[in-house]
Amino acid sequence: MIRNAGLLVLLVVCILSGGWVLLDKSSLASIAKPEFPTELVSFTPYAANPVFAGTGTDTWDQKIRERGYILRENGQYHLWYTGYREGKEQTRSLGYATSTDGLTWTRFKGNPIHQSTWVEDMSVVKSDGTYYMFAEGKDDIAHLLTSTDRITWQEQGPLDIRYTNHQPISKGAFGTPTIWKENDVWYLFYERKDQAVWLATSRDLKVWTNVQDEPVLAKGPTEYDLYAIAMNQVIRYKGAYYAYYHASAYADWHEWSTNVAVSNDLIHWTKYAGNPIIKGNKSSGILVNDGSQYRLYTMHPAVNVFLPVRK
Repeated sequence: MIRNAGLLVLLVVCILSGGWVLLDKSSLASIAKPEFPTELVSFTPYAANPVFAGTGTDTWDQKIRERGYILRENGQYHLWYTGYREGKEQTRSLGYATSTDGLTWTRFKGNPIHQSTWVEDMSVVKSDGTYYMFAEGKDDIAHLLTSTDRITWQEQGPLDIRYTNHQPISKGAFGTPTIWKENDVWYLFYERKDQAVWLATSRDLKVWTNVQDEPVLAKGPTEYDLYAIAMNQVIRYKGAYYAYYHASAYADWHEWSTNVAVSNDLIHWTKYAGNPIIKGNKSSGILVNDGSQYRLYTMHPAVNVFLPVRK
């Protein structure tokens, strides 16, 4: 019997292969951590929601849609969003807004900042002074844009995704690109017709290769994500990875929810038993650290903010 775990340096445990492995104190601490900390799953709506929306008038951003993205840098919030006019065959253009508190936003006077190519459902990562925007293009084909000033974006073309045998993935939509970068490796989560989420990696941003050809995050079996699923963001918190994803319980996708899953390796994910964390057709959720705590922003069909529940 182990009487004092605090004095334990090494623990022998059996693994599925039938072998044995030694775990040290840090590994034990990681196992002991709660899978879904309250600060990552419990939020309450801000009273003045929505904090950002389409203009509702005859402008290029009469409406906004899909996943916008927010980065907070040096105390200022930066929002990229997709604007469009009502009607068929309307191009999705890229807009930009800033805020000092993440609640009151000012549109950039030079909007739209990019309209030569279709941009929606973006994920933005800053690395070595460059901003990388992974977004959906027309027909839900993921592509990459880059910028050094957040405003002027250069189109880099569609993503080249390969199966594990290095052959191009089958033709068709691949969208909602969600990016994580770690140790010079870029991790791309993408969906195909919102039916499941796959993971591919790259070191050069030119060719992406599936980690496995089966999805890493699938629909169901629970009702809330039975008909559609797509990932929005990955964060690392206290040694684990957390994915925020949107899903639908309806065959016609008329309503979406925001949900969470956890992983130790970015491949095997466990969905939060309390999903969905945000209901009511508020989706495309991402977390933003306000300097002291996380807020949850849902981006579709308007930007709403949810503040952490006080313990």
